[in-house]
Amino acid sequence: MYLAQNDHKEAGDRLRAWVNALPKIDLHRHLEGTLQPETLLEIARAYGIELPTDDLAELRPHVQMLGERPGFERFLSKFQFLRRFYVSREVIQRIVREAILDAAADHIFYLELRTNPLALARVQKVTFAEVVAWVVEAVQAAQAETGVRTCLLLQIPREEPLAVAEEIVDVAIANFGPVVRGIDLAGNERRFPPQLFAGPFARAREAGLHITVHAGEASGPESIWSALRVLGAQRIGHGIQAIADPALLAVLREKEIALEVCPTSNLTTGVVPAWTQHPLRALWNAGVHVTLNTDDPAISASTLADEYEAVMAYLNISREDLCRMMEYAAQAAFVPPDERAWLLERVRKAEASYLD
Repeated sequence: MYLAQNDHKEAGDRLRAWVNALPKIDLHRHLEGTLQPETLLEIARAYGIELPTDDLAELRPHVQMLGERPGFERFLSKFQFLRRFYVSREVIQRIVREAILDAAADHIFYLELRTNPLALARVQKVTFAEVVAWVVEAVQAAQAETGVRTCLLLQIPREEPLAVAEEIVDVAIANFGPVVRGIDLAGNERRFPPQLFAGPFARAREAGLHITVHAGEASGPESIWSALRVLGAQRIGHGIQAIADPALLAVLREKEIALEVCPTSNLTTGVVPAWTQHPLRALWNAGVHVTLNTDDPAISASTLADEYEAVMAYLNISREDLCRMMEYAAQAAFVPPDERAWLLERVRKAEASYLD
């Protein structure tokens, strides 16, 4: 019995080592969801920001989903707490740097960070253009420091006036280049459907910006259809509710539209009740281009390696499947064709090394 348990542990340790070392791609990671509690505590002390507690262990439940009953409102409340801390250029640039350092530690070699300029600018009352310039500067510095190729997507909050969306698109167009690559739409799918944002997204497409949209996370397949038809989405954030619509699955498969699936996040928000009920396996079986991502790693207290290990354990995803998902991520990356070819080459080299 002891030998069997020991063998099982050794196998688990080997798998974890393999997953940790595997070069990875993350297409869906919110900058605001990367702020670690340790950093938050240091910022609060440096800037005199009042906290409910100075004890790190007691602070964690305010910013992380630890043992709480899953639910969107509880999940979103963490962002409301975190947004008090974007108090200076130095703080924002520190958060960007640490997000990319954390990605490097997770063996991520290509990262797309998305950020809401309004959330970053609001505390300091600076312009969207100013705060995006700070983030771009920090991305460039951290990319040089770590070697992690990092792109930025500007996120439009559904709940804000349309003028906010228009201004974010203006800033994205003005900064379109090696770092700023596109825009995203996030927020309450049911109350604020894609049709409300057709104008700004049309301008973004005309300027050559890439488009991804949060859709089919908490709302049904119709949200994904609208993201594709109305906004011209090239990728779908989450998209797991597509499993309920065979016609939509066929379109996603035939047009090779990647889904940015974030399994741990889906459990913490409560849109999926249990790992064994996550539709990722069924989406994969349907031939959809599934990619694995973290969403908000600090809030979910998870890494991309954790996501890989979990889908292997609970959803019978193989090592070969994971490598194919990374190929799909490379193909869907919002970079020029020559960089996309480099990403694919890097993934295929990893396959050759790590599937031996």
